[in-house]
Amino acid sequence: MRFLLILCFWTCFLIENHKCTPEHDQVLSITAKTEEEVNILRNVSSEYETVLWQPAAPSYITANKEVHLFVPASSLVTVKDLLNKQHISHQVLLQNTQELIEKQTANVSSDPRSSMSYYERYHPLEDIYLWINRTTHQYPDMVQPILIGSSFEKRPLWVLKLSGKRGNQPKRAMWIDCGIHAREWISHAFCLWFVQYSVDFYNQIPDMTEILDSMDIYVLPVMNPDGYKYTWTKNRMWRKNRSKHPGNYCTGTDLNRNFDANWCTMGSSHRSCDDTYCGLFPESEPEAEAVANFLRSHKHDMKLYLSIHSYSQMLLFPYSCSYQEAANHNELNEMAKEAAMNIRRYYRNQYKYGAGAKTIYLAPGGSDDWAYNLGIEYSFTFELQDMGRYGFLLPPELISKACNEALTAVKTIALKVSRKTQ
Repeated sequence: MRFLLILCFWTCFLIENHKCTPEHDQVLSITAKTEEEVNILRNVSSEYETVLWQPAAPSYITANKEVHLFVPASSLVTVKDLLNKQHISHQVLLQNTQELIEKQTANVSSDPRSSMSYYERYHPLEDIYLWINRTTHQYPDMVQPILIGSSFEKRPLWVLKLSGKRGNQPKRAMWIDCGIHAREWISHAFCLWFVQYSVDFYNQIPDMTEILDSMDIYVLPVMNPDGYKYTWTKNRMWRKNRSKHPGNYCTGTDLNRNFDANWCTMGSSHRSCDDTYCGLFPESEPEAEAVANFLRSHKHDMKLYLSIHSYSQMLLFPYSCSYQEAANHNELNEMAKEAAMNIRRYYRNQYKYGAGAKTIYLAPGGSDDWAYNLGIEYSFTFELQDMGRYGFLLPPELISKACNEALTAVKTIALKVSRKTQ
């Protein structure tokens, strides 16, 4: 026995001691300095068992721009050795992602009445459906459930219509969707937070009273229920929906590349295994089709479109599908600027703002550009906290601040739109 222990020790020593130490899944921050290093990093992020957190696809990797790469324990030594041999600058951003995942999924309660901190936790899909049911029954005068369709795996797509005082005139409307990308859990958390805030503070906070009296608000808390379910049960890093199409080798389509806005041009992928796969055709996915059909049927009343994402702290507006400027670019920019200033004023946090393609990268087939082209001239995508310290694994204790920042931006822009469209 002693001989075996000694043999194990020397074997570990000879093949580098760190390889014998139990490793965890990690997130690396990597910066390529040259085009050669960029090509190596693109290869690492696409050919090895890794998941790109930022940017969304290998083609977006450029020199001197930070890349966040999730590396499972099984690939960690190989990837780090390759980066070291190529002298590519990198550091560990998250040492143990499993620890953060366990923190995100701990102390879950399915009953909002059980704790004041219900909205400062993440909740699995089944609990969100229970919450939708309870909320609509608890606030029947303000919250109306609308079934707009179902997912690929036949899960319901519930929209909550929030309304304040009902006058004789038809009310204008705004839309908020959350969770189009499954792994962005803070997005789902915000939709729950926003609905509860609206019903709690209507007739108490003037801003919310004005917004709800002048506009109906349609909220889709989970746009990608199949993918969200999958992140809780199988793969926390999953981004796409869970559709399967004949001829496709891999599962899932990026719903935010599946809308008819320069569909499947540069910035998206025709390969089904890629995270930015655009689908078979525009609205090939039932989730995208359901949202598009609903918005088409309400396009004359719908004045504001908001899609909630994470992470990177940005307030974006059209266009992302091209470098063309929107017709009301200056107006959109002023709204986003004011929202960013208010976030900084109240929460001391910096949000970047601008047209999507020029601020981040080309991303055709997005819902915000499609909504804008439909005629909803005030269309925005919010990227919530953080800047990458935790990324998609934002701890529960940061939910409150992230949601309050997003709420500040929503109220700033919604008030502007409401007053402009009277």
